[in-house]
Amino acid sequence: MVKAFISRNASSLLTSRALRNTRRALFALRRRLTGGTPTVHYFHQADDPYSHVAVQMLAPLRERYRVAIKVWLVAPPDEAAAPEMELLKSYGRRDAARLAREYGLDFPEGAAAPDPALAARCTALLAQAIRKKSFTEIAVASGRALWTGDEAALSALEKEHGAASARDTERAVARGTAKRRKLGHYLSGMFCFEGEWYWGVDRLNYLEERLAEAGLDRAAGTPMLAPWRDLELAPPPASTHCPVIDYWFSFRSPYSWISVPRMRKLARHYNADLRLRFVLPMVMRGLPVPGRKRLYIMLDTKREAERAGIPFGTVVDSVGAGAERALAVLHKAIPLGKGEEFAESGCRAVFADGIDIASDSGLMRAAKRAGLSPETVTEALADESWRDAVEENRQALFEAGLWGVPSFRVDGLPAHWGQDRFWALEQDIRASLEARP
Repeated sequence: MVKAFISRNASSLLTSRALRNTRRALFALRRRLTGGTPTVHYFHQADDPYSHVAVQMLAPLRERYRVAIKVWLVAPPDEAAAPEMELLKSYGRRDAARLAREYGLDFPEGAAAPDPALAARCTALLAQAIRKKSFTEIAVASGRALWTGDEAALSALEKEHGAASARDTERAVARGTAKRRKLGHYLSGMFCFEGEWYWGVDRLNYLEERLAEAGLDRAAGTPMLAPWRDLELAPPPASTHCPVIDYWFSFRSPYSWISVPRMRKLARHYNADLRLRFVLPMVMRGLPVPGRKRLYIMLDTKREAERAGIPFGTVVDSVGAGAERALAVLHKAIPLGKGEEFAESGCRAVFADGIDIASDSGLMRAAKRAGLSPETVTEALADESWRDAVEENRQALFEAGLWGVPSFRVDGLPAHWGQDRFWALEQDIRASLEARP
């Protein structure tokens, strides 16, 4: 009870607008007092697909906003921050191609894993480019050569621009990696501005919004370079087909919570069969979640929740008994036709209402909102069959090439990971309907 009290109050403070605005004001004040130039830090990893997409936005950012951009080369995230690295690499290439297409950027469809030797040469080329202050153009060109396996193009760039020595390259990567850690992050393809982090093209809209609020936008009032993407819910194509959506989520994932209401809305709009594929939280599946990652996820979820109009921030961690008890009830609720209701009520309890679902009173409260009786909850908690369903769902998730939640796919098409991929899922649903008139 004391732990829950501390959790809900600490999370409310951490994600509060007041704290965020105070931090921003302090950074701005320090910049004005020191006469510093507004500076965006960008962290690049040559063989990271999301970095190749993100780096294409550097030139437009410089042109649009009155900021300096400081570039750093970084090493890949460590295993604790990015578990299942091989799955991440494979999915990242596929997802980056879809993302680039959506934003009118470049990443080759069907790209293979880059040759490590070419990646090392590309990194050396970039280390030299940073010293010569010619990074952006060379990063885009060398990235294209790397991801298409064009060694001749990379050799031509080396001949024209030169490359840093192995020792100097190693030092450049070490400096960038240390800077990233000092500022509080772990991924590449990241932008950082005065204490806040923005992942690649997906979160660039928040950076743009903040720069505009600071009076740094040269084209105020015009559309953003990389606007936020979400559901469109346009009239469905004429079809008698009922799409089937597989939806993996957990009761400990903040991103899962802010995806549940939108997923339900999407499924209803397209008359889809929504299959709830619940799994244990990553940490309960032996996948670590370091402190820096947890903090970033909390703050990132808050701004994504605000964009989507979903409450978030008063949190009681459900790891352990809370998650297991909720999964048991959900397993019971699904055949009763109350699965979606309990999924939403349970996640909301954890991430918006500060309800401890590890307690009997908290779980009963979440169940009651979903239309489940106390007797149903009691029966669910006495039934261990949910564990078999969880394992089946976990295996299906890995077979889909993913490991994290929320993830989803429609009609067996390639799966998407992340609540920021609803636009892709909706496109897939519409394509599936159009293919089956």
